[in-house]
Amino acid sequence: MGEFEYKQVLVFRSDLQMSKGKIAAQAGHAAVSAAQEAYSRHKKWWESWLYEGQKKVALKVLNEKELSELDEAADDLGLPHALIVDRGLTEIPEGSVTCLGIGPAPAAMIDRLTGKLKLL
Repeated sequence: MGEFEYKQVLVFRSDLQMSKGKIAAQAGHAAVSAAQEAYSRHKKWWESWLYEGQKKVALKVLNEKELSELDEAADDLGLPHALIVDRGLTEIPEGSVTCLGIGPAPAAMIDRLTGKLKLL
């Protein structure tokens, strides 16, 4: 297999300073939720991503405002996405928006939206 044509990105708020374990849990929520949406709305994208090896990239934004803007932009582009809101059972307050999963979708579409973000 060559280069990945499909991918998923998980974008985290850096201002929350979540522990590694909390980030891992939130990544799971975002990955599964966004993949479920892709399966429902863009099954070919989901199948291709699954076949290629389920590429995921972890990125970061500064705060909730930037994450919300990214969420709206993903919606405008018709990309499958899922905004994750924490239940407040461990280290951050209930209702905190923690991360955003985008895709799986064509990598070029996702890169137009997230290509300038820094790796987590």
